[in-house]
Amino acid sequence: MIDSNLFESSLKTLGLIEVNLDSATAINEAAYQSYIKIFYLPKGYEITVDFGRHETLQPSLLFVAPNQFLKIDKVGEQAGHLIFYNRDFYCIEIHDAEVACDGLLFNNIQNMPLVRVGEKDNAFVSYLFGQMQDEFQLNDVSLEEMIRTYLKQVLIKATRMWKSEHLDNILADQNGDLEFYRKFTLLVDANYRNKHSVADYADLLCMAPKTITHKCKRLNLPQPNEIIKNRIVLEAKRLLIHTALTAKEIAYDLGYEDPAYFSRLFLAKTGTSPSGFRSGYRSKSIAQ
Repeated sequence: MIDSNLFESSLKTLGLIEVNLDSATAINEAAYQSYIKIFYLPKGYEITVDFGRHETLQPSLLFVAPNQFLKIDKVGEQAGHLIFYNRDFYCIEIHDAEVACDGLLFNNIQNMPLVRVGEKDNAFVSYLFGQMQDEFQLNDVSLEEMIRTYLKQVLIKATRMWKSEHLDNILADQNGDLEFYRKFTLLVDANYRNKHSVADYADLLCMAPKTITHKCKRLNLPQPNEIIKNRIVLEAKRLLIHTALTAKEIAYDLGYEDPAYFSRLFLAKTGTSPSGFRSGYRSKSIAQ
């Protein structure tokens, strides 16, 4: 891990580092994989998160969960910032009453981790990162709480910008449906290995399957069954690329007793078989 502004106390860790040509290689390595990561980048960066490539055409915030594959492919002319921290420092579940943003920014089922920062919001976001930088320089006894306060403001501000960018303005005000979506995506992310049907999640949410379908439709989201299957296939892709597990072993790992059924699902969602996806991805990587 490269030098950074680092806070460590008991099991809690948070760091703030500059993103530039020198640090990008280290950030791409495994040392940062276990951390929750928030990038604040100017234009000109290209980053791969899982199997989606994102380019910053303007100042942007990028949110990466610990289990997601990350690679900085191109560094812009200006330096950016990276906050990395563990759940012991800040856990959305624990602070749920204060900031309800997990499921919208991190591990987003729709794979939209990039939030573009408009001109009017850029000054405020820059201020928050600047204040965190100043806190590390002060190194006061209140460092932990001050940094956590600024981090919370980044998450709240980014959640508002995400809703404005990805949801219709009227729908973005439907807090009940957004809260449902957040809970639904959290449940899918926690249970996709053993719960594969909308009815399974309807039981967990104490509502009818049709209600879930109607709420997703009001938010212009895919059908809930597609959200569940997309999460399963995303994990299958990760396992195919980043492990040596066979397609049959991956099927069992994802809760499918019939590997052939799983292979048909993967083919329907991706247009290729699990083995074809693995070989195609490796061939593409070698060519690059």
